[in-house]
Amino acid sequence: MTAHIDMSQRMVTRDQAAGCPVHQDPDGVWRVHSYAAVREVLRSTQTRQRGFGADNARRAFGSRMRPSVLFRDGPEHREHRRQTARYFTPRRVQTSYRELMHRYAEQQLARLRRGPADLSDLTFRLAVAVAGDVIGLSPGRRGMARRLELFFTEHRLGSDRFAPIRRRVLQIAIIGSFYLFDVRPAIRARRRRRRDDLISHLLDEGCTSAEILGECVTFGAAGMMTTREFITVAAWHLFTDDALRAAYLGGDQAGRIALLHEILRLEPVVGTLARWTTAQVAVPDGAGTVTIPSGAPVELAISDANLDQTTVGATPTQVCPGRPLPDGVGEAGLSFGDGPHRCPGAHIAIQETDIFLTKLFALPGIRMVSEPSTRLRTDTQSYELKGLVVATG
Repeated sequence: MTAHIDMSQRMVTRDQAAGCPVHQDPDGVWRVHSYAAVREVLRSTQTRQRGFGADNARRAFGSRMRPSVLFRDGPEHREHRRQTARYFTPRRVQTSYRELMHRYAEQQLARLRRGPADLSDLTFRLAVAVAGDVIGLSPGRRGMARRLELFFTEHRLGSDRFAPIRRRVLQIAIIGSFYLFDVRPAIRARRRRRRDDLISHLLDEGCTSAEILGECVTFGAAGMMTTREFITVAAWHLFTDDALRAAYLGGDQAGRIALLHEILRLEPVVGTLARWTTAQVAVPDGAGTVTIPSGAPVELAISDANLDQTTVGATPTQVCPGRPLPDGVGEAGLSFGDGPHRCPGAHIAIQETDIFLTKLFALPGIRMVSEPSTRLRTDTQSYELKGLVVATG
């Protein structure tokens, strides 16, 4: 596929200062925008996680409990990633998950055949089912998708002095229900009989039930919420862009996946990643380098880096599947991250998206009834879409 298609980006935000790919703001935060500099920070072993509430999570875990993989760094984190990599390889996706993805996608489309549906609801249930199989949760448990969605919903509980208490009580109630109805039964089942899934691996490592719960929540955020948003935003573009839809539906599997990577490059679900430096980190800055000091907060503009013409070429805002890229540059840019915290489920997310969208647009009379409302979540620096209603016939 060689189509060059102009696609209006809807969800990304950019604040790159002209001529300043690496700079420090008056608030002390270092902001990094160029592809090479962002990738250098992501690959550095002299940083630690700062995003996704990492500092609060470290305090909550304390010294007696192992933090979830999202909040760990260093040799222990790299060893964990090495041991669990087998669950996310392209071969594993092909041999173990593709049939499940087809079945779960058909289940959601059966709901759509009965009447109009919110696409974000269908795609979230799909993502929960697929990720549940990888983790070792039972995707068929009644209400699991709803419990997880409540956990990742931003609840408005007022702003008076008792609001933090109400918020904490609600969080405990939600995560407690997820543990009681979903995680604990899965742990008990795996204690009786191990399977080739993440919970079985964690039990073999000696993890406690609380630590396994933390990993399930982490993989829920990474493997369910972000996949839902990307499938929904990709569908929105396909519904509203005839050329893009024709290119996608007219391509073979490799061509469709290349096009999805391009859409993801232009619409990264998480537009900004955050780190703390633990030592001086030198990053490229044009013809020279800039040294970010130790102990500095750093924000990495993924949305800007993915449009860096020195890396992706002279037409960065066009959808160009198969565009020539330098060695080591992924087709989706840095939308899956890079380095120690690169998203392990990249192959799962793309395959899942392609399977669902191919089936969705093959439905007779498929149409978009209403466009979604959109917002950017400040807690995760990710976008969220609601209300993209679709119907058939």
